[in-house]
Amino acid sequence: MKKIAILLASLSAVAAAVPATAAPLSPAPAFQGGVWQNINARQARIEAKINQGIRSGALTRSEAANLRSQFRAIAALEARYRQSRPGLTMAERADLDRRFDALERSIRIQKSDRDTRGHGRHR
Repeated sequence: MKKIAILLASLSAVAAAVPATAAPLSPAPAFQGGVWQNINARQARIEAKINQGIRSGALTRSEAANLRSQFRAIAALEARYRQSRPGLTMAERADLDRRFDALERSIRIQKSDRDTRGHGRHR
């Protein structure tokens, strides 16, 4: 009987220690342009690229609206990942990085496709 009590006590001590070691990790930085950036910095940089594309005329309003819609969808996904247990995991960070990479490629393509502001078609 004593052995069972000791076993149960030790199991409960281990079970109490596990949640402390499973705490969510801090936001992972993404490697961009030779420097590591966290997700918030990367989001700010992407938003700035869209705004710059609008100001320069490289992005039409409809292109910018589409890119911003994609951006908001990724931001909403990040919020859902952060709210889930145990928080933002490494796999979820990798998923967000892939999605941000694809969005940045889309921005680059849209900015260089020679559409002009106010026209939604190619010349």
